[in-house]
Amino acid sequence: MKQLSPALQAHLESGATTLCWCWRLARADGVVQGFTDHDKPLAFDGVTYEAATGFTASDIKDGVGLSVDNLEVSGALSSAALNEADLAAGRYDDARIQIYRVNWQDVSQRVLMRTGSLGEVRRTGVSFTAEVRGLAHYLQQPKGRLFQYTCDADLGDQRCGVTVALPAYRASGVITAVQSARRLTVSGLDGFAHDFFSRGLLRFTSGAAAASSIEIKAHSRSGGVTSLELWAAAEGPPAVGDAIIATAGCDKRFATCKAKFANSANFRGFPSMPGNEFLTKVGRSG
Repeated sequence: MKQLSPALQAHLESGATTLCWCWRLARADGVVQGFTDHDKPLAFDGVTYEAATGFTASDIKDGVGLSVDNLEVSGALSSAALNEADLAAGRYDDARIQIYRVNWQDVSQRVLMRTGSLGEVRRTGVSFTAEVRGLAHYLQQPKGRLFQYTCDADLGDQRCGVTVALPAYRASGVITAVQSARRLTVSGLDGFAHDFFSRGLLRFTSGAAAASSIEIKAHSRSGGVTSLELWAAAEGPPAVGDAIIATAGCDKRFATCKAKFANSANFRGFPSMPGNEFLTKVGRSG
């Protein structure tokens, strides 16, 4: 049950209310933003809640037990603080959100209705729809180690132990041609074999996408030309002459860990674990 202040309780019981919704959004990079469906900006607790025309929310769906409560927030990308580039770059992924019911005539009369995080964000033209998930969804995330054939460590982390900053696993280059925001032709990677940087990381060090990093889907080398395909479009449009740094990728297999990185002692998978064929094998008499 929500605990309301005496002033807000009296306002609700008056029969004529002046209520609005306010959303406080805290991104993982420390940026805090506020939005409201009121027609004028509101401010409290050090955050200004910007009036966003067309910024609306669906009904909150509650469930019993540990099911995930959720709602959807829809709006237009009209705010200077909320733009398509930030959404595409993943800056709002898993951002923490607090939803308040506020008396816009006196913002001290407010109540926190929900706390959660942003889930799936869908974009259509200049509009967006964001899923707001309740805190119960964190209880559905896998915890601990997974018993599987492939490695569950990230390349270069403490458990892996590979130093990806070494020249053997990293190279600097320059974009020489742009087929699309996801397909680039680059120079500087000629000393590396075909597919070496697949599943790796590409970091832009100059140009419109400077300081952003995107996973490499495929690295190909044919006829002396090196091409990279990215999993997602670059945050800013890449251009010929932009500098990049490519870091090696890993497919998480034991053979790759041994041959490519000489790191089999730190392999974090279970390549000798029996599979389904072992469980279903039938003993036969000789």
